[in-house]
Amino acid sequence: MSRRVEHIRHSKRVTRGPRWKALRMQALDHDGWACVVCGTHKRLEVDHIQPVRTHPELANDLDNLQCLCGLCHTRKTRIEVGHKPLTPKRQQWRDMQRNPVTHKENDHADI
Repeated sequence: MSRRVEHIRHSKRVTRGPRWKALRMQALDHDGWACVVCGTHKRLEVDHIQPVRTHPELANDLDNLQCLCGLCHTRKTRIEVGHKPLTPKRQQWRDMQRNPVTHKENDHADI
């Protein structure tokens, strides 16, 4: 049986309405419509660098916004709320699952 923990999204009141839509577009343009961590252009989200729960005065500050893909945003948020970062081996496994590499057959000279 798993224990369900409710996540309070402090930025919810900030990310509604026309003001946020304009700021979001400015942040996307500022970062070239790419994740600032991994560079992908897929599933972009606009993240508050300093969280709204601890820095509400920076909620609408363009300098406090960055573009992250969904995966990088999830990783950042997990660490912010107190989860341990993934072990390097686990992170390597996840990266491999997301970006499968075509493996070439090894030349076996001794066969």
